[in-house]
Amino acid sequence: MPETNPLLRPWNTPFGLPPYGDLHDEHFLPAIETAMAEHRAEIAAIVANPEPASYENTILAIDRSGQLLQKIALLFSNLAGSATSPSIQAIELTLNPKLAAHQTAIALDAGLFARIEAVHADRHQLGLDAESLRLTERVHLDFVLSGARLAGPQRARYAAIVEQLAGLTARFAQNVLADEAAFVLHLERESDLAGLPADLRAAAAAAAKDRGLEGWVITLSRSLVSPFLSFSSRRDLRQRAYEAWLARGEHEGEHDNRPLIREILILRHEQAQLHGYPTYADFILVDTMAGTPDAARALLERVWTPARSRALEELEALRSLAAELGEPTDIQPWDWRYLAEKLRQRRYQLDDAEIKPYFSLEGVRAAIFDCAARLFGIEMRERADLPAYHPDVRSFEVHRNGQLIGIFQADDFARPTKQGGAWMSELRGQARIDGERVLPLVLNNNNFNRGEPTLLSFDDVRTMFHEFGHGLHGLLSDVGPARLAGTNVLRDFVELPSQIMENWALEPEVLRRHARHVDTGAPIPDALIERIRAAGNFNKGFETVEYLSCALLDLTLHQTDPADLDPTAFEARELARIGMPAEIRMRHRLPHFGHLFAGDGYSSRYYVYMWAEVLDADGFQAFKEAGRLFDADTARRLLRHIFSAGNSVPPAEAYRAFRGRDPVVEPLLRARGLLPAEA
Repeated sequence: MPETNPLLRPWNTPFGLPPYGDLHDEHFLPAIETAMAEHRAEIAAIVANPEPASYENTILAIDRSGQLLQKIALLFSNLAGSATSPSIQAIELTLNPKLAAHQTAIALDAGLFARIEAVHADRHQLGLDAESLRLTERVHLDFVLSGARLAGPQRARYAAIVEQLAGLTARFAQNVLADEAAFVLHLERESDLAGLPADLRAAAAAAAKDRGLEGWVITLSRSLVSPFLSFSSRRDLRQRAYEAWLARGEHEGEHDNRPLIREILILRHEQAQLHGYPTYADFILVDTMAGTPDAARALLERVWTPARSRALEELEALRSLAAELGEPTDIQPWDWRYLAEKLRQRRYQLDDAEIKPYFSLEGVRAAIFDCAARLFGIEMRERADLPAYHPDVRSFEVHRNGQLIGIFQADDFARPTKQGGAWMSELRGQARIDGERVLPLVLNNNNFNRGEPTLLSFDDVRTMFHEFGHGLHGLLSDVGPARLAGTNVLRDFVELPSQIMENWALEPEVLRRHARHVDTGAPIPDALIERIRAAGNFNKGFETVEYLSCALLDLTLHQTDPADLDPTAFEARELARIGMPAEIRMRHRLPHFGHLFAGDGYSSRYYVYMWAEVLDADGFQAFKEAGRLFDADTARRLLRHIFSAGNSVPPAEAYRAFRGRDPVVEPLLRARGLLPAEA
């Protein structure tokens, strides 16, 4: 009988993209069950192999197993983040624990681990090439960190913890999305719009129309609430919007994340102790470049002191401006962005109304594609006919040296059914199987406000460059094993490709070529470029403190016994301990800190953005030293050792191969304006 579930039939679509037109939500659970059974059978065959364990019949076989499961799970994960619904959310709460239990059962399979141990013990005598040796060591460490060396009751308890965490983190993310979707600041009178530029008024009107309301609406989408806080001269409305933004996940009732935080932390703490580590941070940072919480904290604290000092200087400037403008001088967090924007306009004669017409979404897209072409020789060809999960999605073939190397899809607009923020994901990762390169299917998600045309702030421009850097990391990957491909690198290395791409966004050579007025087509004036660049480090103390406070709190939180932890009290206590200025709040408060609690990818590792910024500031300096923004030799090294190598080389070695030495921190401090220019 032919298979009726379209997820289990061959995806006879262009490039093997999902058959969206045939899919219904109810297809996912039975398809996942079938795919898990297939994966279990593949693992059982590896364990039952009568031949002695070898790289090919054990390590490589593990890497190639579970392809059907991976394909369906990646699709579902992307839909849950980008096009969710009540039925998808219900499935997610059931499915995530099932998937976690499945993976844990494999990790705790004693027979399988015995074969892995045997290959790992003999790895240096097997004549393995560097990539195969790296895969052997990574697979072994993956299993060890997933509990493979636990015995007896500890194994069962570990499996239960992993399954519980999968359900709790899914609920955490859904609660934040529910709070974001529920809040609207309804602006009904012209006086409510005081200070708002025309493009923000248009976006707020569109948001109201989407919700069947008259007038204008500010939602908790960052692309609406952040500019509202910068431009609204209505202090009372800024306060309402800011307090709602801060309170996500902290409302009494079914969407309260505070109890979930404590449960998650207790389970993580127990997980670490089962591994023999005193805290979760000690456990999770073993497999990072930093290696220990102390090493991560040392970097953060080196930057914290000058950043805090700079922020306090900025605060005094805002107080002086407020007094001059007749505004209250008791600066509150909902005042900072508003006064900072006023000061920025005064100091640098910069106004978003002047800047944004030079940065249309399509113009910025052309800029990032052109930078990638000049650096890495890729060509993007749009395909309007490719399958996608939403009409907003744009699709592109990616070519290099005359060959198709991947498919890139961009989903750029905010929707109530889409989680906030910006991210890169994959529907299929790169690998080589039997000599053939598997074509990666890469997605970028943003949350911009739709306009006619859509105009971007400079923060939005940097976001597009950043996420496309992640996308290039997946598209340009060229390694054999899937486990080592693309973004499957250590967490404090994964942000290097994305953050280094941001550097090109501010370069005059790029701006002159691509920043063209949306109405006249005129290039951006050199004088405006100079003012934008001169303002590059404006408010950097505030931005750095806003981020570093989160990263420091994350490390301390995961080094604390959570038995009696009250998240709100802990947050207040720790911010007081590090000397957080009262006028600045954390970028992410704990009840909505998805990096930490909507999954475990960044838990104890929110510091990684700063760690990678050391690498990206130092790495971009190589182009400056070469004297050319698109220097061919430097770009070739960047491609070979960073963007294409995946995890086939230890990251410190990969960076040294690119740069010729270890990174230094001074370029980061200088780039943030935290060092004198001559230092």
